Amino acid sequence: MSRIKYYIFVFFVLISISIYPQNSYEGDNVLEKNEIDVAVYNAEQESQRGNYYEAIKILNQTLLIAEKIDDPIEKGKILSKLAKVQYSADEIKEAKINITKAINVQASNEDKVNLAVSRYTYGLIYLGENDFNNALDYFKSSKTIFEEEQLNELIAEVTLSEAKANIGLQNLPVANALLDKTIILSTKYEIPLIQSAAFINSGKVALMQEKFDRALAQTTKGSNLAREQNALELLAESYLVLSEIYTKTEQHELAASNLRDYIKLNESILAIKRENLSPENRLQFMLDDKDAFIQQQAEELEQKNEATSLNKLTTILSVALITILSLLTLSLYKNNNIRLKTNNMLYKKNEELLTEKERAEIAAKTKANFLSTVTHELRTPLYAVTGLTNMLLEEDPKPEQMQHLKSLKFSGDYLLTFINDILQINKIEANKVELDPEIFNLKNKVENVIAALNNSAIDNNITIHFEYDKNLPEVFNGDQLKISQILINLIGNSIKFTKDGDIWVRVSRIGKSKNTYNVKLEVEDNGIGISEEKQQNMFESFSQGSVQINRKYGGTGLGLSIVKGLIDILHGKINMTSKLGEGTNFNVEIPLEETKEAVKVSNNDFGKKLNKLDLSNVKILVVEDNKINQMITQKILNKMNLSSEIVDNGEDAVELVRANSYDVVLMDIHMPGISGLEATKRIRSFDKEQTIFALTAVTLEDKMQEFDEAGFDDIISKPFKQEDFEKKLFNALSKNVQKSASA
Repeated sequence: MSRIKYYIFVFFVLISISIYPQNSYEGDNVLEKNEIDVAVYNAEQESQRGNYYEAIKILNQTLLIAEKIDDPIEKGKILSKLAKVQYSADEIKEAKINITKAINVQASNEDKVNLAVSRYTYGLIYLGENDFNNALDYFKSSKTIFEEEQLNELIAEVTLSEAKANIGLQNLPVANALLDKTIILSTKYEIPLIQSAAFINSGKVALMQEKFDRALAQTTKGSNLAREQNALELLAESYLVLSEIYTKTEQHELAASNLRDYIKLNESILAIKRENLSPENRLQFMLDDKDAFIQQQAEELEQKNEATSLNKLTTILSVALITILSLLTLSLYKNNNIRLKTNNMLYKKNEELLTEKERAEIAAKTKANFLSTVTHELRTPLYAVTGLTNMLLEEDPKPEQMQHLKSLKFSGDYLLTFINDILQINKIEANKVELDPEIFNLKNKVENVIAALNNSAIDNNITIHFEYDKNLPEVFNGDQLKISQILINLIGNSIKFTKDGDIWVRVSRIGKSKNTYNVKLEVEDNGIGISEEKQQNMFESFSQGSVQINRKYGGTGLGLSIVKGLIDILHGKINMTSKLGEGTNFNVEIPLEETKEAVKVSNNDFGKKLNKLDLSNVKILVVEDNKINQMITQKILNKMNLSSEIVDNGEDAVELVRANSYDVVLMDIHMPGISGLEATKRIRSFDKEQTIFALTAVTLEDKMQEFDEAGFDDIISKPFKQEDFEKKLFNALSKNVQKSASA
C-alpha cells in the first residue's frame, strides 16, 4: 500500500472511530446494563446541550444493543427517552411512533414506573400540539404512579405541566392552584428550574386575570431564578411576560426595555439552535451513519492508482463541500430574512404601543374630565333635592304629603345610588380601589346587613333565614366595608327578584391554611330565577335579565358587576347557579385572616359632642354660588347651633378670609369667576392655618390630588351624610376650641 493510500485509509478510520464510539465484544456479544446506562447518560448530556441529533444517534445505537441482548425493560426505557429527545427536536411524528412502542413494551412487561414516565412524555407531546384535554388525561394517569412511588421531582414537573394545560383551556383558578402546589413542591425539594417556570406561569395567569401587582411579583421571582440557573429560555419567556405586564399597566418604557431584552436573548437562543439543528448537521448525521459505505470506498481506493484515487476523492469532497455550503448559505439566508421580518414587526409594534399609550392617556384624561363634569352637574341639584326633602320630612308634614315626600326621597336616593355605582365601577376598572383591613365580627356584620334590608324583605313578604357555621370563628381582620357592599348587593338583588318567598343567607368554612380561613358567603332565594342564556353576562356592567325585567323590577344593572370587581380585589371568587322560575344561588369564596384581637366598638355621636362644645363664637364661611344650596347648607348649620356667613364667589371669599377670622371655610369648587381651587390657593398664600373644607360634588380619585395641592384640609362630598359632616366639623372645631383655651 502506497503512503498516500495509507494516509487516506487512516483518515477515514479515525473519522469513523471518533464519530461512532463503539465497544467490541467477544463470545455472546452481551452488553452489560451499566454500560447501556452510560450510553443513555451520554445521550441525555448531548440533549441538554441542544445536540439533539447526536443524542438520537446514540440512543438508536443503544436500542439496537438492547434488542440484541433481548432486554425489554431497557428497550422500553430507551424508546421513551428517544421519543422525548425527538419531541425536543420537533420530530413529532417520530416521537409519537417511538413513545407508542415504549408504552406497549412497558405495559406488556408491567413496568409501572417507566410506563408512567412514558405516559407523561406522551402528555408533553399532546401539550406541544395544544391538545390540552388529551395531555391532561396522560398527566393525571402518570401523576398517580409518581405519587404512589413518592417521585417528588416528577410530581412537581407533571403538576407544572397540568397547570400549563389548564392555562391553555382558560381554567385559570385550577391553573393557579396547580402552580401554587408546584411552587411549594419545587421549593421543598430544591428544584430551581421547575420553581422558576412555575413562578413565570403564575405571572401569566395573574396577567390574564388582570391582577397586575401579583403578575409582576411572580414573574420577577421566576426571572431571578432563571438568571441564577442560566436558564436562557425561561429567562427569555420572563422578559416577554414582563413586557406584556408593563404594557397593560401603561409603563411603556419598561415594556419596551423588557421587549428589547427578549429580542436580544431570543436571538442568542436561536443562534444556538441553528448551530445544533442546522441542515448541515442533519446532513452530517446522515453521512455519519454510512459507515459501511465509507469502508467500501476505502477498499475501492486501494485497488486504484494514486492519481485516480486522489482525483475521485477531490471530486467527492468538492461536491460534498459545495452541497453543504449551499445548504448552509440557504439556511442563513432564510434565517436572516425571518430575523429581519421579526425585528421589523417588533419595532413597528413598539411604535404602535407608544402611539396607543398617548391615545390611552388622552382618553383617560377625557373620561376623567367628563365624569367629573357629569357627576358634579348631577350631584349639585341632588344636594338640593335630598336636602329639601329631609327638611320637609323633619318639619311635621301633613299626612297626605308624607307619601309624596317619601317617594321624592326614594327617587333622589335611587339617582344618587346610580351615580355612586358608576363612580365605583370606574374606580374598580382603573385599579384604584385598595384594601382597608380592620378587626371586625363577621357574624355581627352579616346580621347588621340583614337587619338593614329586612324592611324591604317584609314589604315583599319575604322571610330571610340566617345560618352561621359553628366551626367558623367570628372575629377576623379584613375589609369589612367591601364585604358589606357585596352582601348588600347580593341580598338586595334577591329581595328585588323574589316575592312571597324565602331567602337563605349562609356563612360557612371551606378550608383553612394557618390563620387564614377560606370563607363561603352564600345567598339563595326561590325567586324568578335567571335563564341560562342571560347567566353568561350577569357580571357585566348594565346587565340584567331583560328589558322587561329592568322595567318591572328597576335597578341599574351595576350591582353584580361591582360585586365581581370587589371579590377580585379581595382575592376571592364567585359562582352562580340559577333555574328559571325556581330561584338563584350566589356563593362567594374569600380568604379571611383570623385574629385574637378584640373588636373596637365606636359609639361616637358627633352631633352630641358638637353640642357640648362652646359654639357661641364659632364663625363658618360658606362659599357657594347656588342659592338653593346656600339655603340648605345654612339651615343644616343652624340646626347644629352654628352661625354662618354666605358668599357666592371666590374673589369675595379670599377678601373676607383676609379681613376676618373664621373657624371653618366650606368652599364650593365650581363657581363663576375664580374656582374654589384657585380661591384656596390664594388664601394659602397668606394664611397657612385656616381650616378649609372642599364642599363639592366632585368625587373622582383623579381630582383628589388637585384638592391636596390646592391646600384643602379635607373634602365633604355633596350630597353628604349628616354623621360624616358632623364628625369632620367636630374634629376641626374641637382643635380651634382647644387653641383658644390654651391662648
